[in-house]
Amino acid sequence: MVLGACAVWSLITATAHEGRPEGVLLAVLAVAAGYSAGRICGALLPVAAPCAGALAGLALAVAVPQLAPGPQIDGPLGHAGATAALLTLCAGGACCAAWAAEAPGLRYALGALAAGITVAAAALGSTSGFVACVAVLLCSLAAGRMTSRGPGLAGLAGAAVITGGMTWAVAANRLPSGLTASLAGALTEHRVQLWRDALRLARRNAAVGVGPGRFGELSSTATRTLVPDGRPHSALLQQAAEQGVVGVGLLAATFGWVLYTLWRSARPTPVVLTAGAALTALAAIAAVGNALSFTAVSVGAGLLAGLATARPLAEASPRQETDVRPRDDRLTPGGP
Repeated sequence: MVLGACAVWSLITATAHEGRPEGVLLAVLAVAAGYSAGRICGALLPVAAPCAGALAGLALAVAVPQLAPGPQIDGPLGHAGATAALLTLCAGGACCAAWAAEAPGLRYALGALAAGITVAAAALGSTSGFVACVAVLLCSLAAGRMTSRGPGLAGLAGAAVITGGMTWAVAANRLPSGLTASLAGALTEHRVQLWRDALRLARRNAAVGVGPGRFGELSSTATRTLVPDGRPHSALLQQAAEQGVVGVGLLAATFGWVLYTLWRSARPTPVVLTAGAALTALAAIAAVGNALSFTAVSVGAGLLAGLATARPLAEASPRQETDVRPRDDRLTPGGP
């Protein structure tokens, strides 16, 4: 229902302002397809499926660093956020496979794979990917000592809210000047100006936004860029500018739905919390970057959520009992 509402609202806002909803519809389809595939593969192969997904994502990040055709935009904007997000999901998938494995040797091997993905992030020059992978590894180790998943998922939700709030505060220039200058240096002044353009558009069109895909046309900062991509490089602010308050609410509802399904999942708590940590790291990267604009990242996010919420099939079905009596045990007219 949440994904369907995202698709319908993008069509409504596109109709109101002659926008282009194709990107949003593709992202919704990618998440739904990845989630469905994850539920199926996780039920059949709870260990092999996340391991194969992690290896496939790592191979994609190494072989196709841009993750999409088109001109390479100079960092730190460009495709760096997508690579970091993909590697983070890969590390989360490897850790989930490790916790799902029963043999100690296999568990250590899959843990080594997760550590190798973290090293690969550093080797590829993705600083944010390295930091996010390390965070996922630490959260996964901590998850092994937790008996209740509720507090862990609540903490992850709080971390996502803080990240989104910081992004909004930087765009609105509500932080102390020293902290704002420090963050602007790390994020680049160009990205901060894009965020402020997005916030100005959101305030002017709070109800339905300016329409999907129209930020690049209306942002003065984006039009002055030599190689513009038409996005503010923040999923939160892009939703606010292009789809208004309702769009932001639907984006938050999607993340909340993911955490709720993880809370209800029948998988072990370490698997659930590890997947939640990876998806929260993805949300943080998407709040300050352009990661969700890449189909591979959207599919990977849905796939990891599906793997962590799948119900593995029992290896042997329970023996059905029957109350049928043997043929020679017949009731007699005078019997009981």
